[in-house]
Amino acid sequence: MAVLQSRWHYCGLILLFVLLGTLWEARAGQIHYSIPEELDKGSFVGNIARDLGLEPQELAERGVRIVSRGRTQLFALNSRSGSLVTAGRIDREEICAQRARCLVNFNILVEDKLNLFPVEVEIMDINDNAPRFLREELEVKITENAALSSRFPLMEVYDPDVGVNSLQGCKLSENSHFSVEMPGKADGPKYPELVLVRALDREEQAIHHLVFTAFDGGDPARSSVAGILVTVLDANDNAPVFTQPVYRVSVPENLPVGTPVLSVNATDQDEGIHAEVTYSLVRITEKISKTFCLNVLTGEISTSAILDYEDTSFYELDIEARDRPGLQDRAKVLITILDVNDNVPEVVVTSGSRSVAESTPPGTVIILFQVYDRDSGLNGLVTCSISESLPFELEKSVDNYYRLVTNTVLDREQVSTYNITVTATDKGMPPLSTEMFISLNVADINDNPPAFPHTSYSVYIPENNPRGASIFSVTAHDPDNRENAQVTYSLAEDTIQGVPLSSYISINSDSGILYALHSFDYEQFRDLQLRVIASDSGDPPLSSNVSLSIFVLDQNDNTPEILYPALPTDGSTGVELAPRSAEPGYLVTKVVAVDRDSGQNAWLSYRLLKASEPGLFAVGLHTGEVRTVRALLDRDALKQSLVVAVQDHGQPPLSATVTLTVAVADSIPDVLADLGSLEVPHDSDASGLTLYLVVAVAAVSSVFLAFVIVLLALRLRHWHLSRLLQTSESGLAGVPASQFVGVDGVRAFLQTYSHEVSLTADSRGSHVIFPQPNYADTLISQESCGKSEPLLIQEDFCKEQDSAVQVRLIAFILI
Repeated sequence: MAVLQSRWHYCGLILLFVLLGTLWEARAGQIHYSIPEELDKGSFVGNIARDLGLEPQELAERGVRIVSRGRTQLFALNSRSGSLVTAGRIDREEICAQRARCLVNFNILVEDKLNLFPVEVEIMDINDNAPRFLREELEVKITENAALSSRFPLMEVYDPDVGVNSLQGCKLSENSHFSVEMPGKADGPKYPELVLVRALDREEQAIHHLVFTAFDGGDPARSSVAGILVTVLDANDNAPVFTQPVYRVSVPENLPVGTPVLSVNATDQDEGIHAEVTYSLVRITEKISKTFCLNVLTGEISTSAILDYEDTSFYELDIEARDRPGLQDRAKVLITILDVNDNVPEVVVTSGSRSVAESTPPGTVIILFQVYDRDSGLNGLVTCSISESLPFELEKSVDNYYRLVTNTVLDREQVSTYNITVTATDKGMPPLSTEMFISLNVADINDNPPAFPHTSYSVYIPENNPRGASIFSVTAHDPDNRENAQVTYSLAEDTIQGVPLSSYISINSDSGILYALHSFDYEQFRDLQLRVIASDSGDPPLSSNVSLSIFVLDQNDNTPEILYPALPTDGSTGVELAPRSAEPGYLVTKVVAVDRDSGQNAWLSYRLLKASEPGLFAVGLHTGEVRTVRALLDRDALKQSLVVAVQDHGQPPLSATVTLTVAVADSIPDVLADLGSLEVPHDSDASGLTLYLVVAVAAVSSVFLAFVIVLLALRLRHWHLSRLLQTSESGLAGVPASQFVGVDGVRAFLQTYSHEVSLTADSRGSHVIFPQPNYADTLISQESCGKSEPLLIQEDFCKEQDSAVQVRLIAFILI
């Protein structure tokens, strides 16, 4: 609401000034106008045509225009109305600053008569500016003992307006200690001052928060505020005071140098620098200054020299405490020195040796020494001792002399150096003691062979290692010393597969590092056994040996080898048969592969790399079985081409691929019929293709039938022999039933060992595929034939089994 009233008031003033501006007076021919500042562009200033005695339309006809020099044009002529108007918004403070009257002079030129008419426009001030502070906040620091009526300058405040609209006064928020006065000129910046009207007390109130308000005389009045923070500073009106006038302390004479003796303390109720207290010694002697030192900041008294009761037993010190401005206080410190047993016994070696051979007999004198104490009485009575765990003892001689002798045989390998501590203790209260350290070396003899830290070593190296590379290092330790402990290494002579060991492995005689002279092949041999000999350089030399086993680790250096399907030698691609009635999951064929590596390098996985009909077939990841994913449809092509990849799990993995061709038909005649229906090139060889396929199928069927007949004959012969031996009492009692296979086994074999005839439509070769049977359920375990059994029948039977396996292999090769 106050803002709206202010704006209405401002608009009324502008209207009043515009009405006044229409009046003009001619003083010596000069036209005068008055307008308020901050009028909008194009606002009416005066009727210049009337004042010039012209009609409005004559302004343009007679070339009436405004001429001025060196100033931005503030006014313009309106030729239609004949009025003088503002050319823009006019700011009086920008044009005239703080001048009491703001006059703008220019000339009106009538070009046809070349007459000039001076014009003066007075810019009247309005209250458009509030008082301003150069800083919104000010901190004033005043000491608590400042005199009344003291003045403290505040921040400058000014109002760009003039007259009654300029700064008229200022005031402070309510307080009981300060007032504000503002001397200065009527217009322009004002410099108010803070006046102290009541004494300050920092202990009562240390900080005063004041609000400073400045206001002008406009209607409505404008004002501004600023914050004043008055900080009351402390005055040094209190002297330091010691906590007690006299300090007493007693200390022993053996107090170490630099040990604190006593701390004095003085307090000052002031604050800041007025409360900073320093300490000093007054009226001191040279002896006191050399014996004690005083910390000037903390008041701690400590020793700066060794105290001696026999020299001085009492000290008196005067301490002064002073604050920064100079107020002070004094106290006395009385120090009493207590007598103690402060002289330790002394040990002096008279003669002796620092080395002894480990073969020295017990009772040998090593060192002779004397002990004494400068004290008297019990304080000067000294006894000596050494550790009972040492192979030495002390024998007392005359006049405080002692002898150090051996009491057992020494062994340098157990202890090469003895650090003997001789302790001399007096009878004072408390007793004082001193220690003498004797370092005794035991001379070495060669009585220990080199020793390996382990009874055997195992080394694992990867195959295909670089020649000459270090593979292992052995270290033997000889507890002897110098040349008796100097160890050399060698390999015991041996052969590997008829070749000297030295051609495979060598050893550095000084460092014990073993080097591989060959690049090992895991598939050739997997371990080496050798012995390493370590000898010292003593006289005579001693030696020992240790066994070393080198194991060759397999690397993935062999790609998988595909056993089935075997690649045809004539360059054709084998064909597998898949009936069109096959359900999803039907086993079409199986890819069989092996890897000469071992471990995870030989773990194989299978995946379908490429297929002419994606989504029709899938390959078992670990089995290699090729199965249908969905049912075969009529639109599926007769010939399906599959690329199967076999990959091991080595790092990096190696892989091999095989291409399978699957013929989609329910039977062999269907294959032939489908092949006949395929569009093939009509040439002279087309007629012979069908005959070749028929002959190949007949041959394969005959060979398979012969193989089955031979197998049945072998099984029947075995069954007949087993019936003849049933009457044996002990011969057949130990034979497991699993070693024999009857007719059921043959039937199972026939069920599992089925054959497939695969034909090709685009080559002259045919390929018959026999999926690998599961021999574990029908045939005798090969491992059982390798075992030694007392039964003759088992040996014969194993021979028969080997013959049967050979027959099957021959049949497979022929196919």
